[in-house]
Amino acid sequence: MKQGNMMVEFLLSLSNDIALIRDKDDFLRVLRERLREVIHFNDIVINIFGDDGKSLVPYLYYSEGRRRHHPAFQCSGHSKLGSDHIFEAVMAAEQPQVFNVRKLLQAKSPPAYIPLFRETGIVEFSGIRLRSATQEIGCLFLFSEQTGTFPDPVLQLIKGVSHQLSIALANILANERIASQLKEIESYKQRQHLQKEIAAVDIIGNSREMQQVFHLISQVAPADSTVLILGETGTGKELISRAIHNHSPRKDKLLVKVNCAALPIHLIESELFGHEKGAFTGATERRIGKFEIAHNGTLFLDEIGELPLAMQSKLLRVLQEKEIERIGGKSPIQIDFRIIAATNRDLKKEVEAGRFRKDLYYRLDVFPILIPPLRERKEEIPELADYFLQRFTQRSGKPAMRLGDTVREEMMTYHWPGNVRELEHLMERSVLLTNGAVIEQLFI
Repeated sequence: MKQGNMMVEFLLSLSNDIALIRDKDDFLRVLRERLREVIHFNDIVINIFGDDGKSLVPYLYYSEGRRRHHPAFQCSGHSKLGSDHIFEAVMAAEQPQVFNVRKLLQAKSPPAYIPLFRETGIVEFSGIRLRSATQEIGCLFLFSEQTGTFPDPVLQLIKGVSHQLSIALANILANERIASQLKEIESYKQRQHLQKEIAAVDIIGNSREMQQVFHLISQVAPADSTVLILGETGTGKELISRAIHNHSPRKDKLLVKVNCAALPIHLIESELFGHEKGAFTGATERRIGKFEIAHNGTLFLDEIGELPLAMQSKLLRVLQEKEIERIGGKSPIQIDFRIIAATNRDLKKEVEAGRFRKDLYYRLDVFPILIPPLRERKEEIPELADYFLQRFTQRSGKPAMRLGDTVREEMMTYHWPGNVRELEHLMERSVLLTNGAVIEQLFI
């Protein structure tokens, strides 16, 4: 330690630096550079109270030498207050506490990290409680590879700066909480905007059930997770897949659709994975499969429940390995894709019946979205009908039309087994078969 007057000058200078601390990096810099001008420590650990107000968790860590990249050392500061006598002693004391590693090892039941300190060269360490006028914040530990690092004058210095360090740390934590809250608010606003955008552009539906669907789309679209869309025929599963893709990071790449129900069994593998020239009779040229076409984009596997069992195992391998091999090919091809699958079947029952692989089901069922049938959201029928009516009158070149009151009542009582697609086709047919300005008959 230096003489008294020099120490006063140092404390004043250090206080000025502490007052200028704005973030975690500033905090560590002041500790690492300025405090080491008078204290010859090697490592720093700051623990703060977690969200439960009881657990002390590592917040800031700096180490030298062999501990720098030692994962166990970086995690060793975690403890629940009361279950570790070292943390308990530090948090109960007004003055800095000093601990000798050798003596701790000789004591009964030392904390599990003390042998690790010895193995990595730590000889002694000091800890002090950090608290502001309004809250308990945590504690600061300084570690040394030599004895005699923490004599009384040094401990008084640590005590002298601990209050200012506590205030600076409390301000940093408050700013971090505010930044986190602002980020959460902004994320919420973006999700709300995305939900409105999806509802306005891609899909019509103001019912509570469809608003929940929009919410799920807004949650999963920005991620890269696999989506399984469930719903009866005609509910709009392809529209949902397009909405997810169009609002995802892959939106500038292709959305490639494969109708698994429409593929001939003998051509499914070639359609999905491609083939080399001469791979089989009729393969007169190389063909790129749907997976390769969807590279960096999204592959929409519609009616996935219709895929034959033999093909399901090959699809599972591709989803696991993220690589395909063309029929007749000699080497695997790495591909990057997102999978959206859809089905009108109950895949759980299909698994129980042995018609669908359980492992493939769980690979696909990461983020399920259930589209409710039209009969469960009949309040949307008038809006959907008017939308389709306007579209088809414009497309056919006819003057504007409207639905008669009787027709509207009949539409509200009909059970709509074909869902939205049936309503769409009904409106198109009604426009073509109606000569006047009012549609008075349902052409079901």
